[in-house]
Amino acid sequence: MSDSRAPLVECFSSIQGEGVLVGLRQVFLRFSGCNLNCSFCDTPGMTQTPDECLLELTPGRRDFFKVPNPVSLARVASLIESWTAGWPGIHHSLSITGGEPLLYGTQLQEWLPALRKLLPIYLETNGTLPEALAPLIPHLDSIGMDIKLPSASGCAELWDRHHAFLEVAAMKDVFVKVVVDQSTENWEILRSCEMIASVDSSIALILQPMTLPNGSIAISALRTLELQELASALKEVRVIPQTHKFMGQL
Repeated sequence: MSDSRAPLVECFSSIQGEGVLVGLRQVFLRFSGCNLNCSFCDTPGMTQTPDECLLELTPGRRDFFKVPNPVSLARVASLIESWTAGWPGIHHSLSITGGEPLLYGTQLQEWLPALRKLLPIYLETNGTLPEALAPLIPHLDSIGMDIKLPSASGCAELWDRHHAFLEVAAMKDVFVKVVVDQSTENWEILRSCEMIASVDSSIALILQPMTLPNGSIAISALRTLELQELASALKEVRVIPQTHKFMGQL
C-alpha cells in the first residue's frame, strides 16, 4: 500500500448529525486545514496543522491515542480495517471531512480507492474547489456540499465557485447544506435555490439552523419556516439542526 501521508486531526466512529445521512453510524476521517474562515466553524484551529493526530482505538469508545502528523494511508487503512473486521456492519460509510479535505486532492486520489474497499465514501466539503473534486468523482459514493451564505458565514460571496462545484458534484449522489441564522436574507435562499435548480431541482437542500456555543439555536422557529417556504421551488427541502450536539456525540 502507498506510503502517501496527509495531516489529520482525528479518526473516530460516531453518529452522523447533519444532512441527509443524519442518524447513520460513520467513521469520520478529519483532515487538517481549510481555505475558508467561517464565523460559525465548529472545528477551530484549522489554520495550523496539529503535531499529532487522534485515533480512536475502539469504535465509538473515545479511547484515543496519538500518532505524529502527517499520518500514512497504511496507518489509517489498518485502523479502519480492524473496525470493519471486528465490528462488521455497524458503519454505513466513511466520512471524509475537515476543515476542507479537498485541499489534499492529490493524496485523496491515492487514499480513496484503498479506503473505498473498506467502506463507501461520503465527502463533506465546503463546495469551493471543483478542480480538486473532478478527479475524485469515480471514487466517491455521496457528497454533502455547503453553500456558504455571506450573512451567516462571514465569507465573501462564493456563488460562482459553488455553482461550478455543484455541476461536478451532481455526477454523484449529492445534497446541499446551508447554515442559516436570524441574519439570513431572503435573497440568499432564493439565489441558492436558483443555483441548485439550474443543475438539478431534485437535489435536496438542507437548511441547518446555526447552533451557538451555548447550545441554543440562532434562528427563530418562525424564521426557519419562512426560509423553507422560500425554497419551495425545489423538490426536497429539509430543516435539520446539528443533532449530534443534542446527543452528546462527537
